[in-house]
Amino acid sequence: MILPRFLRSSQVRTIHAVYGAIVAQARSRTFYADFGVPDTVEGRFDLIVLHLVLVLRRLGQTLGQTSGQDFGQNLFDEFCRDLDGNLREMGTGDLAVPKRMRAFAEAFYGRQSAYLAALAAPDPGAFENALARNIFPVGDTAGCVALAAYTRAAVAQLDALSDAALFSGDVVFPDPEAFAHVCV
Repeated sequence: MILPRFLRSSQVRTIHAVYGAIVAQARSRTFYADFGVPDTVEGRFDLIVLHLVLVLRRLGQTLGQTSGQDFGQNLFDEFCRDLDGNLREMGTGDLAVPKRMRAFAEAFYGRQSAYLAALAAPDPGAFENALARNIFPVGDTAGCVALAAYTRAAVAQLDALSDAALFSGDVVFPDPEAFAHVCV
């Protein structure tokens, strides 16, 4: 009886660690100062979504598909709890929260679909176009190439991560400053 509780508690800590790594990376100053991602609630949401999509993509490649899917679902649930809490902190009323959460879910799934399709596309520009449509203001996409280069490096780094490291919460992303010099 104690063991299942311990396992649940251990997985909860791991989910918090992975989600914390995603949020911390999305808050990196370089994305906003050097890449030109808008430093707004929407810009921060978009970077959290981008990093979450990358981790979920990697979880889909785990040897234990079921455990990867379960872990991914728990990670997504943590993301939703965080959004719900942030909405309430910002003063969104109880009646408006479900409507806003539905809009966030639609935005997440739309971006996830666009990013995964673009990453798999043979044309490298497809991913930059997906980032431009979803993250950067219209006409201000100078940082798109740098963000795409960073994201491809993050994909490679996550792909090289062992399943054991992934499930223990050892998710580390590349330093975005290393890509700040990438230009159009």
